Amino acid sequence: MTTFDDRERGFEKRFALDQEQEFKAAARRNRALGEWAAGLMGLEGGHVAEYAQAVVKSDLEQPGEDDVLRKVFEDLKGAGVQVSEGEVRMKMAELLAQARESVREGK
Repeated sequence: MTTFDDRERGFEKRFALDQEQEFKAAARRNRALGEWAAGLMGLEGGHVAEYAQAVVKSDLEQPGEDDVLRKVFEDLKGAGVQVSEGEVRMKMAELLAQARESVREGK
């Protein structure tokens, strides 16, 4: 085995770990976003967890985060909550930063 092979294997492992951490962070962000939106819509109790789970599942429909944004924004609009798409995007970015930090810290 050469040093090059060892380095390549190391890069592959690091890439896989980075991808796994990003997936976990996105799922955490989506759950937190769902909880935030549920609060704005006045959902309570088990309905908050159900809605948050629906938001997490919506991310699996298409690559990228646009499906999550669309779901949450449309649901908020449908519930009569006055919020802009930009505000939802900003909340998504804020929650993703928090989720990344949480995943890095192993929480």
